[in-house]
Amino acid sequence: MKRSIRIRVTVIFAGLTMLILLGIWAANNLFLRRYYESEKVDALEQAYEEIDALAVKRTVEGGSLQDDFPDNGYFDSGEQTEGVRLLRQLEDQDNIMTILADTFTDYPIVSSGRDVATMMERIRRYIIGDQKRDDEILETISETKNYTIQKSYYGRTGSYYLECWGFLSDNRTLFILSTPLESIEESVRLSNRFLIYVGAAAMLLSLVVMYAATSREVRPILKLSELSERMSRLDFDARYEGTEEDEIGILGRSMNVMSDRLQQAIEQLRSANLKLQQDIQEKTQIDEMRREFIADVSHELKTPIALIQGYAEGLAEGMAEDPDSRDYYCGVIVDEANKMNRMVKQLLTLSALEFGSDQVEMERFDVTEVIRGVLSSAGILIQQKNAEIQLEMSPPVYVWADEFKIEEVLTNYLSNALNHLGGERIIRISVTDNGETARVAVRNTGDPIPENELSNIWTKFYKVDKARTRGYGGSGIGLSIVKAIMESHRQSYGAYNTEDGVEFWFTLQTRRDG
Repeated sequence: MKRSIRIRVTVIFAGLTMLILLGIWAANNLFLRRYYESEKVDALEQAYEEIDALAVKRTVEGGSLQDDFPDNGYFDSGEQTEGVRLLRQLEDQDNIMTILADTFTDYPIVSSGRDVATMMERIRRYIIGDQKRDDEILETISETKNYTIQKSYYGRTGSYYLECWGFLSDNRTLFILSTPLESIEESVRLSNRFLIYVGAAAMLLSLVVMYAATSREVRPILKLSELSERMSRLDFDARYEGTEEDEIGILGRSMNVMSDRLQQAIEQLRSANLKLQQDIQEKTQIDEMRREFIADVSHELKTPIALIQGYAEGLAEGMAEDPDSRDYYCGVIVDEANKMNRMVKQLLTLSALEFGSDQVEMERFDVTEVIRGVLSSAGILIQQKNAEIQLEMSPPVYVWADEFKIEEVLTNYLSNALNHLGGERIIRISVTDNGETARVAVRNTGDPIPENELSNIWTKFYKVDKARTRGYGGSGIGLSIVKAIMESHRQSYGAYNTEDGVEFWFTLQTRRDG
């Protein structure tokens, strides 16, 4: 019985190995050519994108692509510029020959090959539409592409080449990229021949290993007896580790399955109990947060409502008979109503940010210009506070973020700094470009924040000095909005005490992901 099982397993394994080898052989014959050409086309498109990006970069800088290459037209001499390194990389890594020509002079700018005249003649023929019958167009010039990719036959060498030709985005440079398609037929034959040799050796080795592996003896019955005794004591860690395919092996695996199912049932009960406890705890936390939110909002609205009610009753009872008194009463009512309206708007903004309904619109902009705009808008308030603004930044500093939300962060930081000014009454705003990110900081002179309260200032309705906050109409929501905005951008933010005041900061990415 053991021999029959061992032989059957060996035969099945040999059959599977043969099927795998036949599948690899068929894939070589059917798909290797297409895959090879597809990889070459991708390499040409990538080469075009890199050269075109360099040409656009040089145009933006006020120069031209020709500035990167020596006057003799060969990239292997002269200064090792970015363009020279790019062409050498294309030739060394992807076997791509490059020729660039100026459309104004019809003269080659640079060539990584030696047969320049022939290649220039080919690109001239391509441009006027003089194609050979053997040329197969794979990609053609369109509204979104300035290049054509084709497969061409070179009779002189008897070889096929993939060629990419067209115009760069600087509107003055012709290009042709050429890479040989080596004899793929010969490659397929060699690959299949090598596969036969390796497959035969692997088949023989696997048959020997499989035959020897299935020849292990059956574990003793005493091992199964010991296993059943441990399971009777609810020891589900007891396992049968044999690999036999006979009756003992089947019995051992059946006992393992039974042990697994019993253990899974117990684990499911434990998981369900833990999940129930977590749900209860989460519901309790949500109820507590709801009660705290209602209490905070009620507390914040209580004072302005009381003031509005008191002054409104005073007006109704005729307590303010002269115009000055009436203006004062009405001014208090309008001021408190504005504070309530501002707080409600902040709560709506914070709610939209926290629940993700206010999506982040990423765009590239100069953060220094946004800072100057915020300072311009707050000019009157800055004068009223007798504040001195000191800027430490070297524009421009371009970042990727939601410009309107970052403007709100800067406005909240500036408003917070103005409302807590002291000492020399100086506000320093700095922007530091660290390569991957830019760090924006707003520092004001004045009293420091107690160290034990620094981590709480980002909490809704939290106020370090409640009396002072009430004096300028603060609601304790501004920094919570800052926190929500920066977390939606997945950027860092924070605050710390300095020698003469407090600094608030945040970071923005300077390079777009992907």
